[in-house]
Amino acid sequence: MWPATLLGMRVLLCPDKFAGTLSAPEVAASVAEGWRSVAPGDELLVKPLADGGPGFVAVLAGALGGRRIPVPTVDPLGRPAAGEILLTDDGVGYVESAQACGLHLLSATERDPKATTSYGLGLLVTAAVEAGARTVVIGLGGSATNDGGAGMLVPLGVTGLDAAGRALPYGGAALAGVAALDGVPRLRGAALVAATDVDNPLLGLHGASNVFGPQKGADRADVLLLDAALERWADVLAELPDCPPGLGALPGGGAAGGLGAAVLALGGRCESGIGLVTRAVGLDAALDAADLVVTGEGSFDHQSLRGKVVAGVAGSARDRGVPCVVLAGRVSTGRREAAAAGVTEAYSLVEHFGGEERGGVAAAMERPAEGLRALGARLAGQWSR
Repeated sequence: MWPATLLGMRVLLCPDKFAGTLSAPEVAASVAEGWRSVAPGDELLVKPLADGGPGFVAVLAGALGGRRIPVPTVDPLGRPAAGEILLTDDGVGYVESAQACGLHLLSATERDPKATTSYGLGLLVTAAVEAGARTVVIGLGGSATNDGGAGMLVPLGVTGLDAAGRALPYGGAALAGVAALDGVPRLRGAALVAATDVDNPLLGLHGASNVFGPQKGADRADVLLLDAALERWADVLAELPDCPPGLGALPGGGAAGGLGAAVLALGGRCESGIGLVTRAVGLDAALDAADLVVTGEGSFDHQSLRGKVVAGVAGSARDRGVPCVVLAGRVSTGRREAAAAGVTEAYSLVEHFGGEERGGVAAAMERPAEGLRALGARLAGQWSR
């Protein structure tokens, strides 16, 4: 919490990670260093955040404590990967889907949501259940998969079958041939919560395939194939006893390539990832006392305002009448749209380094800490009283 004696402004630094470059704590530290170089008398409170994507477990471990248990898993192509679960004293296990399904685990040429699988996430969830978690919270975001959680269900005891009764191959495309399910979920009574970074449904124009498929390597033909396959998968998931009606249209079902829908089909629920994290780190109390809030993420775009860190922070700041500044690698959100969400100003590393025409993109990726220090100093010069 804030120090007892305040010498200057109270500045809350609560960014998300800059995907592919810096973790959330590294982003906050860089901005803080720049700010202090200009206004050392201001009080800075650093609370790195996550919305369910990469960094989810690390941020919660810093806020909640508990045991971080290493768990061997596999990546979206089945190769060995390092994962972990966070098990807290109250019996909650936290799992990060990106550790097993993350887009960052693949090279650009390996991205193919028709083939990638969420099987590795199932290994992490199973480990949390076996470790004694009574509730398993799964951070969803940053995934390379579009398989509706079909891969995740396999280690949990449920396998999709084709019309001949054979187990389906892994990947989103194979779901076009799913005819039935084999097995029952082995959760030992544990409840599932999907901590989602988006509210998109599983199917349709705003669904997993159409909105996020192209980011994962899908072309237009792939998107149409994958959406139809997920529609078939949703029909088959209805066989599960706890699957809610209208699965394909439920908010959050499209998170992480349809992993949200699989959690819902198992009787779980979706919860705002940023809401869960902000409660854990005590963000509301920090916002109540702040004079200025600085948040950020790698790309501040239209998706940022659909349940991600920036949207949650900016909205909370707006409700308190506190100005909120966004720092990002790239800014493409319109000023009017950003202002309506509670964003006072937004600054881009790409523009700081000269813009796209002058090598700003490459510099932003290669020297993000340098750029954030400079922007932190700039903000201090503009805002510090």
